[in-house]
Amino acid sequence: MDLVDLIQEKRFIGQEFLAWLWYKSEERGGNVELPGSGDILVIFEKHMLLEYGEGPESEKLICRGLQTELREARAGLALGKKPEQARIRLARGDYEYSVTLTAATMEFRSVKVPKTAGADDGNDPEGLEGQILERISLFEDVSALVNELFAVFINIRASSSWQDELISIRNWVNSAAGGLDYDH
Repeated sequence: MDLVDLIQEKRFIGQEFLAWLWYKSEERGGNVELPGSGDILVIFEKHMLLEYGEGPESEKLICRGLQTELREARAGLALGKKPEQARIRLARGDYEYSVTLTAATMEFRSVKVPKTAGADDGNDPEGLEGQILERISLFEDVSALVNELFAVFINIRASSSWQDELISIRNWVNSAAGGLDYDH
């Protein structure tokens, strides 16, 4: 099996992760608990890409708007569409990040990290180096934050409590979709 086939076969994990994370973010008003780290803010906003079907017959639905306007995307979940890409705002402590996450490959797109403290006057090579290193550190932080969230998801997904979590997710989806049945 080549890499492309493997990605296609396992893409459901990333899609389930996005759906689970969206549910968790709305379950407690944007707060998601990271064991050992406390709560972080997770807000789905402005943009979500849903996918339905496989291969060349697949359909895509783009939902845009404020977080409260993503009802169309939630209704899409109830119809069996799966989240393929989402714009997510994450905050921990004084740091706020924004990232578009692609489910199939867990690829980060359009990453925004907090502004760095230093000012670049163009004449201080050491100051510029410090800014670059600080930005690299912030990119590493947002990557680690998503990895922590994914680890929490995988631990739940691989445990016996997944069935209860799945029932809660289905109830959440159906509460916004007018009671439509969700089979996934």
